[in-house]
Amino acid sequence: MSLSKYHELAPGLTICRALTGLWQIADLERDGTKVNPQEAAKAMKAYVDAGFTTFDMADHYGSAEEITGVYRQTFGGENAQFFTKWVPSPDKITQDQVRKAVETALSRMQSEQIDLMQFHAWQYAHPSWVDCLFWLQELKEEGLIKHLGLTNFDTAHLSIVVNSGIEVVSNQVCYSLLDQRAAGQMTELCLKHGVKLLAFGTVAGGFLSEKWLGKPEPILNESLTWSQMKYKRFIDSAGGWTSFQNLLQTLDVIAKKHQVGIANIASHYIMTRPAVGGVIIGARLGKSEHITDNEQLFSLQLDSTDEQLIKEALQKLQTIPGDCGDEYRKPPFLTASGDLSHHVESFPAPYPTVQGSDGRTKALSGTIWEDIAGFSRAVRKGNRILVSGTTATHGSKAMGGSDPGAQAHFILDKIEGAIQSLGGRLEDVVRTRIFIRNVDQWEPISRAHGKRFAGIQPANTMVRADLIGDEYLVEIEAEAVVEK
Repeated sequence: MSLSKYHELAPGLTICRALTGLWQIADLERDGTKVNPQEAAKAMKAYVDAGFTTFDMADHYGSAEEITGVYRQTFGGENAQFFTKWVPSPDKITQDQVRKAVETALSRMQSEQIDLMQFHAWQYAHPSWVDCLFWLQELKEEGLIKHLGLTNFDTAHLSIVVNSGIEVVSNQVCYSLLDQRAAGQMTELCLKHGVKLLAFGTVAGGFLSEKWLGKPEPILNESLTWSQMKYKRFIDSAGGWTSFQNLLQTLDVIAKKHQVGIANIASHYIMTRPAVGGVIIGARLGKSEHITDNEQLFSLQLDSTDEQLIKEALQKLQTIPGDCGDEYRKPPFLTASGDLSHHVESFPAPYPTVQGSDGRTKALSGTIWEDIAGFSRAVRKGNRILVSGTTATHGSKAMGGSDPGAQAHFILDKIEGAIQSLGGRLEDVVRTRIFIRNVDQWEPISRAHGKRFAGIQPANTMVRADLIGDEYLVEIEAEAVVEK
């Protein structure tokens, strides 16, 4: 039975399961020369004519959005879907900046509505990411955005989003035979809330192909494309070149059996995983195209023997560390450059600080309770940082809804942000105290604490308490000691 080429990602939005990714426009333009927009638009038209109607881009993918605008003006946009992303700086963002970002994308793409706007946050300790999503949702209600999605969100923060009433339909993450982070808790959460995964990296920048089977290990330098530089780091994290060659050999056996390419096997496997709405396969518009190869994704059907062989090969690989998107937020940075130098210049303090007359420094998160009760989110004196009892409050909103784990993760973001603002790190925490409303909710709260403090393991106390505010299920305070 052939796999359907099209899929309803969200009500009123049917897409091709094999999305055409335009991130390589940035790579083609890294010498400062722009891609010819008319020629690139013609290349897009060839994909649409072949039934590959869905394109994925971003505000930082070179001139991809402008090329899309040329396509729409030349060929119309009725039979295609155009997704983009907004990746703001990790600083405080205003509502006007959010609107301007959306209007800029609309202008470049020559469109009145963005089919899917996907949002990326560089750090969760800075609360601006929450404001951005609520403001994007307002623009969705206004009609400038048809659907709202995320990109590179981890499981904990996707849970915060969906439990806080922010209506997202997708999360775009790295998901491949090399990188199975999305296969566990992320998939479970998406299935529970009806969120679809859009998987990129399924062919690992072209490494998952016959081209690299039996070949010597390439040197990771500027002679590689940006995609190859990035996914060479994934290969290294997954066990190195020898382990990767073992995976290629297994895939080669399966590919020859089905008379397709290794890349087809790699992408089809991810395409058929639970919660996956589509896979994103990069195209170097005007330079190379994969229309014929991509067509084979839908006539392919892996049997139980194929699945078992792949499972055994995956067990020989090392697990990529962390959760989805962590490669952009913490070491090891699995980016083309191996750090964030191509993306951000610096990370500002999440909260404003005020110097006191007695040598103390106060961090203020701006919740209404700080003004009403006259306290600081955190205070530093000497090398000690004391963080007040913290709930999942953001401005006048209670985040995380009725999910105790989501509330706990949001609280720990605030605690981390307060400590960072006062010159410390989460690793400096030596004690936490957790107050919970309902005893039967101890486990998801404890697991949230355990995930964030794995390897740190501060002294901890958990007690049941009658918390103030019916919407709050948990409150946490912390103490940190900053070593010189």
